Amino acid sequence: MFGGLGFLVNGKMAIATSGQGGILVRCLPTKAVPAQAQTAIMRGRPMQGWLRVADDALRTKTQLREWVRTGTEAACSLPPKR
Repeated sequence: MFGGLGFLVNGKMAIATSGQGGILVRCLPTKAVPAQAQTAIMRGRPMQGWLRVADDALRTKTQLREWVRTGTEAACSLPPKR
């Protein structure tokens, strides 16, 4: 879908690597966009429920762990596929 390596949780994409650097993280629509991220833009349009996280916000294991938690939480909140 994003042209990179994706990580699924229960068949739902939670995180994807980005060819532009950093990662794309699925997020709950009710959460505010953290300062270290921005709403992902694809083909000139904002992607609701996805954040682009730059390399600077992924320097430590703790930082990466938080983004993995965010993506996993959002993916797990989605209804099961039919």
